[in-house]
Amino acid sequence: MRHSHLKRLTRLPAYAAKILACALAAFTAGCASFGARTLPLDRSEYSNALSESWMRQNLLNIVKVRYLSPPIFVDVSSIVSGYSLQSTVTAGGTLVNHGMPDTLTLGAASQYTDRPTITYVPLTGNKFIKGLMTPLAPDSVFFTIQAGWPADAILTSCLLSINGIRNTSVSIAGGVEPDPEFMRVVELMRGIQLEGGIAFRIKQDPNKQQTSVVAVASPDASQKALDKRKELRDLLGLSQDATEFKLVFGSVAANDKEIAVQTRSLLQIMAIMASEVDAPQEHIAQGIVFANPKHTNLRLIEIHSSKDQPKDAFVAIPFHGYWFWIDDRDLKSKRTFTFLMLLFTLADTGEPANLPLITIPAQ
Repeated sequence: MRHSHLKRLTRLPAYAAKILACALAAFTAGCASFGARTLPLDRSEYSNALSESWMRQNLLNIVKVRYLSPPIFVDVSSIVSGYSLQSTVTAGGTLVNHGMPDTLTLGAASQYTDRPTITYVPLTGNKFIKGLMTPLAPDSVFFTIQAGWPADAILTSCLLSINGIRNTSVSIAGGVEPDPEFMRVVELMRGIQLEGGIAFRIKQDPNKQQTSVVAVASPDASQKALDKRKELRDLLGLSQDATEFKLVFGSVAANDKEIAVQTRSLLQIMAIMASEVDAPQEHIAQGIVFANPKHTNLRLIEIHSSKDQPKDAFVAIPFHGYWFWIDDRDLKSKRTFTFLMLLFTLADTGEPANLPLITIPAQ
């Protein structure tokens, strides 16, 4: 009996060691290249989170302008994500006398930790404020049309006037309808863009001192497109024979080979959109916001308000006890809002200020 007991005692550690080695091998294989495995999922999730937060920040600033509050911009300057995975495996054996079978206990535990550190930088300083208040460069506006963005959306959002023809303007007192000729110019530009056959190209001289709009008609351009081009030039007072027009910032063109445009700044565009926020009647009655102005026929965006959080919202934010949101089925408003976000890349906002920094480690 004593001899059998000693045999089992020497046999059990070897058996346990084998089980332990197998378990360790499984954990080691499971943890191989752990950092690389997080990249596809993390990149997608952080990208979605940044996009959502950027959209919410822009909508919040539009609503704040409606309530006569200053817009504040905070940028995410860095994201540092740290991971750790700790695994432990335990094995033990028990030898029981009186003929009872040997027993083996095996345990495993793991601990996963994800601690991202996100750094927020308030966008302030003279360069940033100047970038928000400076009118957009005319060539940047027309470059956007050349890139394929709808001409009607670009012109109605970015221009105050073109060759003396006025776009809509909005103030606290309400909106002013655009000149009928401006509406027709926008319609013709979009029609020509959709027709094809006539291309607009932006040309800059090497020193970037002058920008020109080159209108090129292909041999297969339809008569309908050519008729629209003729009408457009008549409205803008442009030469019917010229193929290149000087693009300048101004209210009135100097001659029939010049396109003079007055562009809006980012803050002006935000103010136009803010005027179209439908404020709750409760807030109007309390006197914390001006009454909803009479909207013009050239409405850029529709931003709704409701007491309850909307279910079908493209983007929504809470403010003053209400939800403000853009309907996910409102394609025009979605397009305009997305374009506003892209406009920040056209403005010379300079470098963000280095201080102060707000660093929040997520535990």
